[in-house]
Amino acid sequence: MPDGGEASMVPDFFTEGPARVTPAIRSLFSRPARASLAALFAIAWPVVVGRLGITAMGLADAVVVGRFSVEQLSFHTLGWAPTQIVMVTGMGLLGGVQVMTARAIGAGDLVGAGAVLRRGLVYALLLGVASTLLLVAGGAFFLRQTGVSANLVDGARLPLLLFSASMTPTLMFVAASSFIEGQGKPMAGTISMWLANIVNLALDLLLVPGSFGLPALGAVGAGFATLAARTAMLALLLAWIFSRPEARAMGLFQPPRAEPERALEQIQIGLGAGASNFVEVGAFSGMSIFAGWVGATTVAAWAVVVNVASIVFMIPLGLAAASAVLVGQAVGAEDPAASRLHARSALALAAAFAVLCWIAVGVFPNAITQFYVRDQGLIAMAAPALALSSLFFLPDALQVVLAYTLRARGDVLAPSVTHITSYALVMLPLAYVLAWSLHLGLFGIVWSVIAASFLSAALLIGRYLFVTSRSR
Repeated sequence: MPDGGEASMVPDFFTEGPARVTPAIRSLFSRPARASLAALFAIAWPVVVGRLGITAMGLADAVVVGRFSVEQLSFHTLGWAPTQIVMVTGMGLLGGVQVMTARAIGAGDLVGAGAVLRRGLVYALLLGVASTLLLVAGGAFFLRQTGVSANLVDGARLPLLLFSASMTPTLMFVAASSFIEGQGKPMAGTISMWLANIVNLALDLLLVPGSFGLPALGAVGAGFATLAARTAMLALLLAWIFSRPEARAMGLFQPPRAEPERALEQIQIGLGAGASNFVEVGAFSGMSIFAGWVGATTVAAWAVVVNVASIVFMIPLGLAAASAVLVGQAVGAEDPAASRLHARSALALAAAFAVLCWIAVGVFPNAITQFYVRDQGLIAMAAPALALSSLFFLPDALQVVLAYTLRARGDVLAPSVTHITSYALVMLPLAYVLAWSLHLGLFGIVWSVIAASFLSAALLIGRYLFVTSRSR
């Protein structure tokens, strides 16, 4: 449908060519652009803080375990590798909750939004139980098949089992937080997440080194802390959602109405996001396996690089989620001009942040690495690899915002195909050749991530240009 309103007057510098660059930059300061940035920021900052809370939980584990023992950090990293594949895939499979909630809110359908949550919680429960059973049955077997030494596999076994037990509360929390994010009210999820971080850190400090006369549990203690913290955050968020005055208006205390087409679309959106997440996180877990082939020190150094990159990535990921909410609401309200405007705002903010992080990490890699570990040999390996990794911050930020934006517009297949191509068909083989065949070790792994990130960003930019040019 044709664009309407003041937003349609804003040039789209992603679709109108180099001749419009100056007017497009000027348009960033126009009234509709400022309104879009304000709306994006209002949703994005609590989402970003919440996403950082997810990473902070892993950061606390890595720092406490890493300062206790480099060997225990290797156990923790390898125990988390298969668990992360399953968990992040499950989170993607629940991606339809946020998009469908946003569309229902945009269309003014409160009962429809409530039905999305009810379906999402049931789906998350089933996924959580299935994930735990899968990891208990096959997690250690998976590690053994990767060629990692038997000592590392044995050390990772118990942490892996504890991480697997946290799948159900984690995925149900994702469904609940996606629901409130889709409404544009993410603060309760953020608060629940950070309260859970306090629980996690306290238990890490108690259980990992064995404080107050308790036995030192190392990576196993971090696993117990994770399970307790994630159970707590789910209980807090569900209590908030069902105690709200609008809970009855949304039909949360009634069975969801029969909407087979919407239920199917909710699953289809999740399948696309789940496929992307599976490929991407599976490929990055494969990097941990390649590092394990090289040695325990390389695994620990890669853990530092991944953890820092994950913290940086959480900001663009939060902006991507906020963009998906606003774009989804615009789709529900049948306002394509607003949809494009919100996408541009998210891309601009994500790019600006990524460039700042690129500079900061590139200049101060030693100081950042020393925050994680004390071992000088490990610092000597991890710091230069961390500086090199900053090269993929910008393309990684752009590709995640574009992927979320395309899914919110109903374009589910293209992001999945892009991620399969970039991370499974390019990054993994390239990492094997560079790290193992050419003996570049950790630096070969990082270069493969850089190449895949630029490829993914380029393909998704091309897809966005194509889709938006057809919808004008």
